[in-house]
Amino acid sequence: MPVDLNEFKSNPVYLKYHELEITYQKYLDHSVPFAQRRWIGFGGLFFLFFLRIITSQGWYIICYGLGIYLLNLFLAFLTPKFDPSLEQEMKNESIEEGLDDSTGNDEDTAEEFRPFIRRLPEFKFWYNATRATTLSLFLSFFSIFDIPVFWPILLMYFVILFTLTMRKQVQHMIKYRYLPFDFGKTKYTKSSK
Repeated sequence: MPVDLNEFKSNPVYLKYHELEITYQKYLDHSVPFAQRRWIGFGGLFFLFFLRIITSQGWYIICYGLGIYLLNLFLAFLTPKFDPSLEQEMKNESIEEGLDDSTGNDEDTAEEFRPFIRRLPEFKFWYNATRATTLSLFLSFFSIFDIPVFWPILLMYFVILFTLTMRKQVQHMIKYRYLPFDFGKTKYTKSSK
């Protein structure tokens, strides 16, 4: 027996859900230009979660999972969309196979400027981090997720993991000469004449 989509779409529950979905997306779209305010809101939410974990003395597995997820998001935020190490490997393979069509001029071997494009844009980074922190805060109210663990080991493991991955990322940034932040870069503004 086939389901009639028009009948489903005229359902008042679906209509209300669709209306809420549109309103949610509208507020998300309006928040895009306010990056500083969004991150301040995320900081407040993260502080609430951290305060909840400290005061309740539990839910360390959720905290560890959130930390690993945020680290993964941060690494994707720092990584370029087009990995220069893969491009370098493809260039080396084409030279070895004799497929390189450069004439050997210094102009051809000079690196061309390419803007830094992130693998994970700032808005998606903020959005995913906020959703994960909200979910973690919500889960911390249910005792079923409070699995007893020895938290110093989790903390030590996270610090070691963070240190090693960030060291590897910084070495990659130095080797391929890219900077994912715009500190110190020239900013152009409209001049009033």
